[in-house]
Amino acid sequence: MALQTVAADQPCPCGSGQTFAVCCQPFMSGLPAPTAEALMRSRYTAFVVGDYAYVERTLAREALVDFSRAELETTAAGMDWLGLDIRQTEKGGPDDAEGTVEFVARFKRANEAGLHHERGLFRKENGQWLYVDGVMNPKGQPVHVTKVGRNDPCPCGSGKKYKKCCGA
Repeated sequence: MALQTVAADQPCPCGSGQTFAVCCQPFMSGLPAPTAEALMRSRYTAFVVGDYAYVERTLAREALVDFSRAELETTAAGMDWLGLDIRQTEKGGPDDAEGTVEFVARFKRANEAGLHHERGLFRKENGQWLYVDGVMNPKGQPVHVTKVGRNDPCPCGSGKKYKKCCGA
């Protein structure tokens, strides 16, 4: 799969409000993320552009045990990522060794809208933040919403009806 490109002066796909060059690009190019949230945002951006090598590089040893790049690529094929919402962070700062980031990633696949809600655990090793594990559906909310009605609000958060937004 070819990587999608994001121009350096374009808004970062992670939704931080910064340009890609200032936000996630430096981490995806090799600089260590300063916080667990910055790593989470850059991992989301890696999913958006299809940089699964970066996703793999930012996994802790124990997370690599069950990781399959081929399975990830198959699962992610045809997904359009619609946005990332960081709900809460605990620790995970520059001087911390661990942290958690609760997030919701919205997507569309085969004209079905969905969301991935997770509370991710991150750990810093040798100055590098890594993804360790996550709890899906941390607050009992649906993890995947299927068959959004044409007149329902769009799950991307635009405030428009689905038929006038992502369903168009």
